[in-house]
Amino acid sequence: MSIRDFQPVIGLEVHAQLTTRSKIFCGCSTAFGAEPNAHTCPVCMGLPGALPVLNRQVVELTVRTGLALGCDVKQTSIWARKNYFYPDLPKGYQISQYEQPICEHGKLEIEGKTIRILRIHMEEDAGKSVHDADARASLVDFNRACTPLMEIVSEPDLRSSEEAAHYLKTLRDLLVWIGVNDGNLEEGSLRCDANVSVMRRGAEKYGTRCEIKNLNSFRFLQKAIDYEIARQVELIEGGGQVSQETRLYDPDLNETRSLRSKEEAHDYRYFPEPDLLPLTLEPALIDRERARLPELPAAKATRYIDELGLPAYDAHVLVADRAVAELFDACAARYPDAKKLANWFMGELLRVLKDRAGGLSSLKVTPEGFVELLGLVDAGTISGGTGKQVFAEWVESGESPKEIVARKGLAQVSDTGAIEKAVDAVIAANAENVAKYKAGNAKLLGFFVGQAMKALGGKGNPQLINEIVKKKLG
Repeated sequence: MSIRDFQPVIGLEVHAQLTTRSKIFCGCSTAFGAEPNAHTCPVCMGLPGALPVLNRQVVELTVRTGLALGCDVKQTSIWARKNYFYPDLPKGYQISQYEQPICEHGKLEIEGKTIRILRIHMEEDAGKSVHDADARASLVDFNRACTPLMEIVSEPDLRSSEEAAHYLKTLRDLLVWIGVNDGNLEEGSLRCDANVSVMRRGAEKYGTRCEIKNLNSFRFLQKAIDYEIARQVELIEGGGQVSQETRLYDPDLNETRSLRSKEEAHDYRYFPEPDLLPLTLEPALIDRERARLPELPAAKATRYIDELGLPAYDAHVLVADRAVAELFDACAARYPDAKKLANWFMGELLRVLKDRAGGLSSLKVTPEGFVELLGLVDAGTISGGTGKQVFAEWVESGESPKEIVARKGLAQVSDTGAIEKAVDAVIAANAENVAKYKAGNAKLLGFFVGQAMKALGGKGNPQLINEIVKKKLG
């Protein structure tokens, strides 16, 4: 039997840092990149007698996420202590939620497939162990301790590493879209654990799962899952059994390695957090967060298809970035040809944005300027090719497209008299090619159009030139 005879079963636990300026239970900053232990206090250091005070914005952002994912938002949820020892978790326990999380039973659509969300709960992050800064000892940086996280747990509905990566990217884009996460995997703002098992195709009972911890890139997620699937299949085919355990992925060796046997919930000795009351949400808070939700990407893409007549591909490209989609909406309200507008967005705008840090805000783009530029092309004042040149200068300088065209003398020559004069000169200078064209070599039409355009300094109206050349050559 081969790996194709097995069905992978995958679920993801995504840890998303919330976009608050302060930590979940104290006023320390969550800013990334500070000196080690610069953002600490007795609460996040877990010193005796220090008591947590809940950051209200953490609750608001988590509620907003639950609503965006179609979850049941619970009016009452319970804080719990999850007991385990890590060197970078100074209290010896993590404040999290367990039996009664704040959100349950949501869903996320990926390419027509529904992935069920089991739960969303809030918790604090641990610090960071640093093993390579000192040859004699490991060091600990507590800046991340008490950083607010949402853990978004999916049901085991994913069936391949590609689906898992697509789910994570779709979820990341949604969290960024609604403003609860910055989507920065490199800085640890979003990372996930993957639970992977395999079962023979046709079987109904899931296999024993292994958890791969702390995956922080789409590529590593895919490669780690692929490796783990192959490892488990090889183990089963060799007569062995998969052990439930936690594993780490080594990207240098492209392999997963056993870290520890997988703990069950009872191993963490969860119990209600005595320093925090049960969280009771006011209905008004839920209503406010519902009102703050923007039109979500899936709904916007559907509207582009149904109301603007855009192809599905165009619609999904445009909603990949909220700022781009909002600019498109503003332009579409001023310009009637949505498909032509979408072509300029997907061609010129996204090309410029592709390698640019800072996104759309780094460009001097306005809906009015965009529509003015397309108007110049539509009116024949400039050609499409010249329009692209003007676009490139406009987004950098902010000078209006009309001003750029006037200052650089880019307006097309549409004067039929001037074009006829140029075409006549080209025909007179190329009698041999004229004879070949009249003998049936139609490809030479392009030669005459090109020579006339050259004679007009590249500013001739190509449609008029084409028509006049054909007329002159009979």
